[in-house]
Amino acid sequence: MTSTAARLARQKEKEHGVGTNQQAVKFSHQDYKTLRQQCLESGQLFEDNCFPAERKSLGYNELGPYSSKTRDVVWKRPTELCSNPKFIDDGATRTDICQGALGDCWLLAAIASLTLDHRILARVVPPGQSFTEDYAGIFHFQFWQFGEWVDVVIDDRLPTRNGKLLFVHSAEGSEFWSALLEKAYAKVNGCYEALAGGNTIEGFEDFTGGIAEIYILDKAPANLFQIIRRALRLGSLLGCSIDVHYQGRLVQLVRIRNPWGQVEWKGPWSDGSSEWTHISEEEKVNLNHVAEDGEFWMSYSDFIRQFSSLEICNLTPDSLKSDNVGHWNHYQFEGMWRIGSTAGGCRNHTATFSSNPQFVVCLEDVDDDPLDGEDGCTFLVGLMQKNGRQQKRLDRGLETIGFAIYKVPDEYKGRSNVHLGPDVLLRQRAVAMSSNFINTREVCDRFKLPPGEYAIVPSTFHPHKNASFVLRVFSEKQAATSLLEEDIDAKIEEEEISESDVDPHFKHLFKQIAGNDMEVSAFELVKILNNVVSHRSDIKTDGFSLETGRLIVSLLDKDESNMLGLMEFHLLWSKIQKYLEIFKNHDTDNSGTMSSHEMRGAANEAGFHVNTVVLQAIVGRYADAQYAIDFDSFVGCLIKLEMLFKMFKALEKADSRKIELDMQQWLCLAIY
Repeated sequence: MTSTAARLARQKEKEHGVGTNQQAVKFSHQDYKTLRQQCLESGQLFEDNCFPAERKSLGYNELGPYSSKTRDVVWKRPTELCSNPKFIDDGATRTDICQGALGDCWLLAAIASLTLDHRILARVVPPGQSFTEDYAGIFHFQFWQFGEWVDVVIDDRLPTRNGKLLFVHSAEGSEFWSALLEKAYAKVNGCYEALAGGNTIEGFEDFTGGIAEIYILDKAPANLFQIIRRALRLGSLLGCSIDVHYQGRLVQLVRIRNPWGQVEWKGPWSDGSSEWTHISEEEKVNLNHVAEDGEFWMSYSDFIRQFSSLEICNLTPDSLKSDNVGHWNHYQFEGMWRIGSTAGGCRNHTATFSSNPQFVVCLEDVDDDPLDGEDGCTFLVGLMQKNGRQQKRLDRGLETIGFAIYKVPDEYKGRSNVHLGPDVLLRQRAVAMSSNFINTREVCDRFKLPPGEYAIVPSTFHPHKNASFVLRVFSEKQAATSLLEEDIDAKIEEEEISESDVDPHFKHLFKQIAGNDMEVSAFELVKILNNVVSHRSDIKTDGFSLETGRLIVSLLDKDESNMLGLMEFHLLWSKIQKYLEIFKNHDTDNSGTMSSHEMRGAANEAGFHVNTVVLQAIVGRYADAQYAIDFDSFVGCLIKLEMLFKMFKALEKADSRKIELDMQQWLCLAIY
């Protein structure tokens, strides 16, 4: 329950802007300004207990505590490594990033590319940090992590061997921003070793909050060059491109920068090649074809042949300050797959597929300048699972993930307060799908569909897998996007009868059960209910608990006697008959129990409309180890729902859908 409360608290913080680059989440609840001031006042250099200068911060396997690779490692501050350390010296450049003994070249290429745009760099590396003015051994960096920006505090103790930095370092050896940035990123991911192996695009995303597309060039779409040009107009991170007149014809050129420098293309259109002699002086000046070391031109056809993949990182509007580029429209949602409630697996698993979280995107306006000449609405969908690197040390792999897109039927158009069931999703084919289901951090694809409303259903490939995810949609035109989720509501039918309406036979049975006082206590009620269900072979139950008995009495006891009289017992009996019918309707395999995935539909039939978050809480409380719900748990759940709805309505003010309690009121209600 405490973790649920913490999640709800985070949601409230996000409503107030926490998680943006301007108001980043404090990683490990560490506040840079507060800690720095404390160090300055005490005269002590900062030591980060959350990421200590110990072997466990290096790794868990190859860089683990007992590995030979971590022997003789000494943690030192830059002030111990050189006489005049600099945080950034004369601007951050690609020569500030030299790889060390860690296989994180993918990350270093992303860091090197950051130096091409100092506005983006400043979002990751907050300015004003140095080893001189108010130096306290503490630095901070900001990264985009699964939907939110986090501010990461570190001390400047860095792993060394023989007086040299073990990992990233600058060519000069006296500039430390890149080494400290790598340490902060290692802290976010648990340790340095967690950074080994990856894709540059992961670094791009975590440094910008953008969404990545990857094109395998030997399978490139026919209009990829046009996609590149469009991406440039939208401010995406990738190489520049332009058409050039060469011997009377247009040639498609791509300009590429090797972030490491030194190695360049030596073929046609390379620096000093003969092709440049046929270009006008004016175009040569515009192209600046003799570029600095590591930057070069090549024809698009050679680019397709020589390179394996093209990575495009499309940026969010808040990353782009220039009015000279267009902007993607950006939408983002967080979600969870939880065993027993929302982990439905892919379309192959028809019994559970519709349990997955669902999102709707409304495409209204077609593209202004369609790349293929045909009208349609272009959008990107990215599905990212969380915390893959942190789980490496636990030997947990990434889940296999993907998504499907369905056309919303006419009867549900314009509504976001629904959850599409199997009757909708299984009677039609998907209009689009992710290119594959794969065990990677993110699956992202570009689509073009006619105007309309579409439901996006993200899932793991197999059902019954726990994971958390971020779903993002980038669209060329504005597109209303929201979670498809039922409104929380209840339609509770109160039975209105008088004692004269009660069947005489029922009265007689009740008197036999209740005794002379004509009242049934919670203890007696449990015995009665268990005696009844024990004679039924069509339902399974572990027996009604005293807790459930007390809950029932609390709900139906009108005179606060803590017992049930004739009329109250009659109302209970009617409810149980109704709940039994619903239970059997949803016991599709006649097992005597109900799958927890059926709980949403069963609760709806009983008059209770719950959303995914509430459903997950129900399954966690009432399902057994096999995620089945037996009859006594089902009754207990519905009784508890009715009580909670009634309590809320009694305390709600003017249909505000909010209540306010002091500590005593909250404790009394929660204990009940």
